Formats: sequence, C-alpha cells, structure tokens
Amino acid sequence: MKAAQRIRAQLMQSPLWARWQALQPREQRSLAVLAAFVLVTLLYLLLWQPAQQRVSEAKAYFQQERELYAYLEQNTELARQMSGSSPVILASEELQGLVTATAQQHGLVIESFDSSGDGSLQLTLPNVSHAELLRWFDELQAAGATLAEVSLGRAGEGRVNARASLRAGAG
Repeated sequence: MKAAQRIRAQLMQSPLWARWQALQPREQRSLAVLAAFVLVTLLYLLLWQPAQQRVSEAKAYFQQERELYAYLEQNTELARQMSGSSPVILASEELQGLVTATAQQHGLVIESFDSSGDGSLQLTLPNVSHAELLRWFDELQAAGATLAEVSLGRAGEGRVNARASLRAGAG
C-alpha cells in the first residue's frame, strides 16, 4: 500500500500532472479519447493483425497439406502396383545421360547439375511446370533412377522451383 501511495504522490508532483490539471474538462476528454484511440490502434497493429496473419498462413499451409494427402491417398494403389513390379537396373554412368535426355524431351531446363562421388546427381530446375516435373520424375523412376530427395518451392500458378537428388539403380 505504501508503494501505491508513494507513486501517487510522485504523480501528483509531476509537471505533466500539473499541465493535465490546468486543461479544461473538454480538453481532458479530447486527450483521453485520443489516448484511447492510440491504444486501440497499437493493440490492433501489434497484436491482432499479426495473429490474424499467422492464422491465415496456417490455414493456407493446412490446405496444401490436405491436398497433398488427398493426392497420396488417390495414388496409393498405383504406388503399390509399381512397388510390386520388377525394378529396372540403371548403371550410374548412364544416369547423367538419361537425366539430360529426358529433361530435354519434357522441355525442362536444368539450371545446375552436380554429381557427387557416390554416383548421385543434384539438380536445380527453376520455374518448371509442376505437372510436367511429376511426369518427368515418373519417367526417370521407370527407367531405373531413384529419387533420393526432392525439394519444391512455389514459383507461380502451377509452377515450382525444384531441387532434386537422383541415384542410379532401383530402390
């Protein structure tokens, strides 16, 4: 209680309080309304708006994941059928030729192409058609290449920036 009384005493002695007391009641109300408006605006800009933005981003991410799940559910049987078929064996020295030839057939431009010591290839394909990329991956797998890792980033409507790591051989 003493602390509250001390703070109140300091407030009463401040020059700001003296100026407030010197104002007309109408001016005090105007300033109080202005202060309330500024407070509400700050609360909106600093708390509410960022929270709403995060909610909309989360909803968009959820929708993307839902679409991916539906796609996977839709193609489960195809994946089971493909896993039961006898695999095509591709030699690691044939992988680079297969990748460049099939990419050209599908109209895909490979921006960067790095091969590593273990026989895998890392590719970067900018701004490619998502559907065409999936068809190309399917063709590569049918020819015996294995997709080790794929990273996709949205580049526009129906287009993606893709990074992939491929290996020779089935598996």
